Amino acid sequence: MQIIAVASGKGGVGKSLVSANLAIALTQVNKSVVLADLDLGGSNLHLVLGEHVGTRGIGTFLNNGKTKIHDIMYQTAWRGLRFIPGEAELPGAANVTSPSKKRLVKALRGLDADYIILDLGAGTSFNTIDFFLLSGCGMLVATPTLTSTLNAYLFLKNAVFRILNGTYTRESPVHSYMEDLRKDGTSLQKIHLNKLLESIRTMDAHVYDSYMAKVEHLRPRLVMNMLDDPKDVSRSHRLRISAREYLGIEMDSLGVIYRDHLQDAAQRSSLPIVAYKPQSVLSQAIFRIADKILEIDEDVGEPLTNLESDDSFKGAELEAEADFNLKVSSLEELLHSGALTQGDLVETIRTQQMEIGALKKENRFIKKKLLDAADQGFDV
Repeated sequence: MQIIAVASGKGGVGKSLVSANLAIALTQVNKSVVLADLDLGGSNLHLVLGEHVGTRGIGTFLNNGKTKIHDIMYQTAWRGLRFIPGEAELPGAANVTSPSKKRLVKALRGLDADYIILDLGAGTSFNTIDFFLLSGCGMLVATPTLTSTLNAYLFLKNAVFRILNGTYTRESPVHSYMEDLRKDGTSLQKIHLNKLLESIRTMDAHVYDSYMAKVEHLRPRLVMNMLDDPKDVSRSHRLRISAREYLGIEMDSLGVIYRDHLQDAAQRSSLPIVAYKPQSVLSQAIFRIADKILEIDEDVGEPLTNLESDDSFKGAELEAEADFNLKVSSLEELLHSGALTQGDLVETIRTQQMEIGALKKENRFIKKKLLDAADQGFDV
């Protein structure tokens, strides 16, 4: 059994489209597939799949210890494909505790299937990273835009730090060292990973060796979606170079997907594109990705993250990695590696200036309205 966790650094890049259509493509070569919607708190994979399911889903499983994984699994219209829906309406589904997460992981890994495809939520939350690291070869979907490329790199960087977080205990000197860096506010965000690892190696060689052993199995697979021009392919190559030079990880490319207007027609028909129009450009790209996955003889192995502990990155440390300071440092890394160009940076600054200008204009408008209301004697 292979676990394929499908993630993205930001929303709107077609992650769920890839997950649903890839699942169907694999069933067409007689593979048994379980497709699970783990976009906790924002589930919509059933719409992409074109399936109407009941009220039970991941939220039911997480909030009721007596519920079994088979109780929330539905047979779809596609032979060989079973579906585990999520539940956006159920309070607390997005806030998974460590015991619940561990229970869910154990249940998923115990399923009888050739492939389990996990459609994860966008972004870099604890849960998303942990589910992505259930195997070392998760799939990362991005588009050839500046924000998507940057967020894809941030996702990988957070995954690397999550692995590192699970390699030391409170008793190790590395723990106090990392805590001091976090208290400093910006040091952890800006420090070069290689320099950080060298410091850790000096302090605790066992932690260093444990990290290197785990990260060696991290080989994410990149799918670049929504291409309009063949030149956009270069963005994926540059992202792979950045991951190698600054994060010390190798990425595989599963291929590219060009934008296809037939996807809109398929969605209106409540059919996945591989079923609606198998010969379309988008469908053929999905089938090629499925062929590459079939060629990979993957050893599932153990998760690369420590599912037992959530306390070392207190609060929302991983989410904080996506704040302004880290984005600046990551932009610098991508620029130096060639993943971004000077033109990209100029366009980013221009966009930010336009956004700031629009906010200032809106602020002046609101201020004028308040002053006018005050002049007319209204209580503001």
